[in-house]
Amino acid sequence: MSRGDLLTEQRNPRSMDLDSLSITETLNLINSEDQGVATAVGRALPQIAHFIEVVVQRFQAGGRLIYIGAGTSGRLGVLDAAECPPTFSTPPEMVVGVIAGGLKALTRSIEGAEDHGQTGADDLKNLMLTSADAVLGITTGGTTPYVLGALDYARQVGAYTGLLVCSDEAHQASSADQLIAIPVGPEVVTGSTRMKAGTATKLALNMITTAAMVQLNKTYSNLMVDLKALNDKLWDRGTRIVTELTGLQADEALDLLRRAGGEVKTAILMQEKGLTAAGSRAELELRGGSLRQALRGES
Repeated sequence: MSRGDLLTEQRNPRSMDLDSLSITETLNLINSEDQGVATAVGRALPQIAHFIEVVVQRFQAGGRLIYIGAGTSGRLGVLDAAECPPTFSTPPEMVVGVIAGGLKALTRSIEGAEDHGQTGADDLKNLMLTSADAVLGITTGGTTPYVLGALDYARQVGAYTGLLVCSDEAHQASSADQLIAIPVGPEVVTGSTRMKAGTATKLALNMITTAAMVQLNKTYSNLMVDLKALNDKLWDRGTRIVTELTGLQADEALDLLRRAGGEVKTAILMQEKGLTAAGSRAELELRGGSLRQALRGES
């Protein structure tokens, strides 16, 4: 099929002289084009928010969020999924990234992997997709067969579906439950959607998982309290968070964190409520993991 009418494939009138520009002029042009990306994402906030609301419901019911895409779109989905366990202490199966061509496609282009809708469906089948899950297809132009085939299968299973695109034409091809359209306009290099479209996708995915995890009580204020220290960096970060919220000195906070098994929430409750580690964990479990409610004694 011809994709020449897609916004993501149009020539950018502002970069027609690209090959005659100096390095500095090229950078200024790219930077100028990038200025509009956040604005385009901002216009899509209602769509993004609705998708997040459903994803949170799926998480609370034991479901998963699955990103699926090809090329840059797939890599960004895999990246966002991979960042959730170290950032929010989530199990690795809670947010999953799937890319056309499999793991090899993360580091090198596998041409043709995106052209087969059945492969997208098969990749979701291999994940044992269920109606409890949410699937976000990511395709900048809205036409990638691999992604659309995956979404067709997801709808058959009864999973909640979203489609994230960077083209204003994609609604014609979408029958997903929620379309997230972020038209960023033609790229500086025609068709190079790793640029503005990739940036817009990264911003949107950051929002989806971050806002969802906040709703799941992974933070207290703006502190990442649902953290378990597993390396030197996290021990340092966890100690600083415990110090911030308890007023303990750094060495005291580190000792407390060690007695809490490296769990920041547990350590804070131990100090503030005089509980054992086991008692702190039980309090958090009772309150859905909310440190704020546990500190206040709320149910």
